Amino acid sequence: MTPKKYTWISLWFLITAPIILWDAGYVLMRPRSMEGGDLRWFWSGFDTYERIDNVYSVKGYHEKAGFAPAAAVSNLIETSLNLIYLYSVYLSPRNIAPLFGFAGAGLTLSKTTIWVLQEYFCGLCSRTETSDFYEILKFWIAPNVVWFTLCSLIVVRLGRDISASLSRPSPKERGSKTF
Repeated sequence: MTPKKYTWISLWFLITAPIILWDAGYVLMRPRSMEGGDLRWFWSGFDTYERIDNVYSVKGYHEKAGFAPAAAVSNLIETSLNLIYLYSVYLSPRNIAPLFGFAGAGLTLSKTTIWVLQEYFCGLCSRTETSDFYEILKFWIAPNVVWFTLCSLIVVRLGRDISASLSRPSPKERGSKTF
């Protein structure tokens, strides 16, 4: 049985993969990716994040804030699962494909939730003095809402597919008589 193809899930995974890899690369390549680093040219788009978010800032790096690097490694795992999902749906169709997409989206959903909850429970500790509400809305709240919403929808959709496949009799069971 070939897995169901959902264009919106595939587009989400394809569009977000380079963004996530770029973000993870920035964090894991610090200090070289930061202002003054020899690789800064590739990550110059992080100027705003360095200014408004201590997690991405030079200060956060020097204080050895470990959440961002841990999240970056998680990003690599999630993106790998999402790309395996795409491979298993389009290039080498396999019944297990929904499990890869479900796991990748589920990890992203969990990490996003933890990121937001950590921010809440630490009293917005990652915000810098220079960040204003509009910037926080545009660069932190809005992207997290989008990530949370789409990953939730993916988990629900693929979870339903997985659940439906578990309740179907296997080919072996269909061919045998039950007593």
